[in-house]
Amino acid sequence: MSSYRKSVREGFFGRAFAVIGAATAVSAACESGRRPKAQDLNVLGIDPKIFGHIGR
Repeated sequence: MSSYRKSVREGFFGRAFAVIGAATAVSAACESGRRPKAQDLNVLGIDPKIFGHIGR
């Protein structure tokens, strides 16, 4: 049972850090006028094809 809890915790924290990293990367790209990487947008649940149509 202990190994199950450990895998859930590590999975949760790994996913949380991935989302935070992707959000930081997308934010930095937008602030500098660049298009964010498709992989970062996917991690955040944003369709990269639609992202270009979002206005300011």
